[in-house]
Amino acid sequence: MDKITPRVDIAFKKIFGVEENKDLLISLINSIVGEEDQVNEVTLLNPYNPKNFKKDKLSILDIKAKGEDGKRFNIEIQISDEADYDKRALYYWAKLYTDQLKVAEDYSSLSKAIGIHILNFTSIPSVKKYHNVFHVKEKESGIPYFKDLELHTIELKKFSEDSREELSDIVAKVKNALDMWVAFLTRHDLLNKDHLPPELDNEDLKKALTVLDVMNFGEEEREIYEGHLKWLRVEANTLKKSEAKGFEEGENNKAIKIALKMIKKKMDIETIIEFTELTRKKIEHLMKDEEIPEDK
Repeated sequence: MDKITPRVDIAFKKIFGVEENKDLLISLINSIVGEEDQVNEVTLLNPYNPKNFKKDKLSILDIKAKGEDGKRFNIEIQISDEADYDKRALYYWAKLYTDQLKVAEDYSSLSKAIGIHILNFTSIPSVKKYHNVFHVKEKESGIPYFKDLELHTIELKKFSEDSREELSDIVAKVKNALDMWVAFLTRHDLLNKDHLPPELDNEDLKKALTVLDVMNFGEEEREIYEGHLKWLRVEANTLKKSEAKGFEEGENNKAIKIALKMIKKKMDIETIIEFTELTRKKIEHLMKDEEIPEDK
């Protein structure tokens, strides 16, 4: 099997969702949430346990944790862009919040719940930044009302989507702790724990890279991992094909515009073919077009 990627949910949980790596989870949470929600210790509410796997129940791969002050955290890495993912994210938050009532005496005992959704796809194309935070606020004044609701989205592709990027390109993007963790999730293949640049020379990152290097899967875990990895590969391949198609269409449109200008200047077909690399049939079709658009 190829080197394991932490962007697959089962690997992500084996890194951040076990007792011996709670320090990594704390570091990740603190890199995402605001100063008022920082944690020094967390209790894992659903620690990683390979015996619990069921192929039709993927929600087990979420990481649920509780801070010292009672705040709840739900951390999930989502492989593919499923239909109504936004509704699912809100549903997960609501469940995390309401499940507290099993032990709480009344509504006043409910603590803030924070949903953290790390996405392998672009969910908010209209916004360039990869980390967005959502609250419920009054429409005109912006006054927060339901202060216990907070959702974070972290869109990995907005940080690094070009597989040709080198380590120096990634390092240039690292400005804070969250950038460091996103660099790990997206381009761990460029990171060597024994030779990290100063911007990434961090003990938590070194430990995460070590955990990734020595990670092993049982038979059922391996089957789940490879199935989920297939989603990533299919998505990446689809993206490449889309980019290639877009490039080809763009070049073809450019050649047609040049051919039309050359036709207007009464240039011979052989010269047009040479300069545009369009087929003779295509150029003859353009020549027969009675409505050649005027230059603007």
